[in-house]
Amino acid sequence: MTKVRIPQPLQVITSDEEIVHVSAKNVRQVIDELELKYPGMKVALLDNDKLKPDVAIMLDGKIIQLGLLEPVSEDNELIFIPAISGG
Repeated sequence: MTKVRIPQPLQVITSDEEIVHVSAKNVRQVIDELELKYPGMKVALLDNDKLKPDVAIMLDGKIIQLGLLEPVSEDNELIFIPAISGG
């Protein structure tokens, strides 16, 4: 299963779970599986079925470019990175 690290701002959706595991073949399926387990995750990550512009995805330590179509395997670690604002 793909290991997904949930950032602090999204842990409210996962009841404070930092690491979850899902069975998926690409990032879109990861998000779909997260939504089944943790309703509200899809709204937090997607806007009109596209990744929100202020969310980046890191796969095994590298920012991905294919977005929702990026393939994943059971050996991967995926991290959603929401933008941090401040001033």
